[in-house]
Amino acid sequence: MVKKEPVKAIFAEERVITEKSDASRLFYDKSRFGSLLSDGKIQLSLLESLYLIEKESLIVLDGRNKEISFERFIKKAKRKEPHFWIRYCVFKDLRNRGYIVKTALKFGADFRVYDRGVKPGEDHARWIIYPVHEASGLTWYEFAAKNRVAHSTKKRLMMGIVDDEGDVTYYEIRWVRP
Repeated sequence: MVKKEPVKAIFAEERVITEKSDASRLFYDKSRFGSLLSDGKIQLSLLESLYLIEKESLIVLDGRNKEISFERFIKKAKRKEPHFWIRYCVFKDLRNRGYIVKTALKFGADFRVYDRGVKPGEDHARWIIYPVHEASGLTWYEFAAKNRVAHSTKKRLMMGIVDDEGDVTYYEIRWVRP
């Protein structure tokens, strides 16, 4: 099997912009990574970028055209997003399971997740997901607020609990009427 040449991209503050190429377009067309820009380039989130770096499908360059290593990328991303690693563990786990994961900021959540085989725009996301480290806590008010957001957006609420080894356990929470 011939290994594909990785796509090149530039680190641009809180996102990564790919070169304009057929290979970068496949990130979006085939797997729904990023969003398509008007100039044909793909804008990737920091999470998507790290995932593609780890899969050896993406090379990210800094402002001096020097490659950013996996470890250096994590350090840069953590400066932009304090809970980056916890969020990345959940993002990576879901992508590895075949789900498409997109941001859910407008829903007041971290991620919206689509069923396998469903692409954004074709149907609605099934879940909103909140990544949480196993040692952190939620008040009942925070928990109820998350549940209300999920219920009002007609999505299922899932918590992705990340342990110290980076393993993720999922809990789906629903309102139940006795």
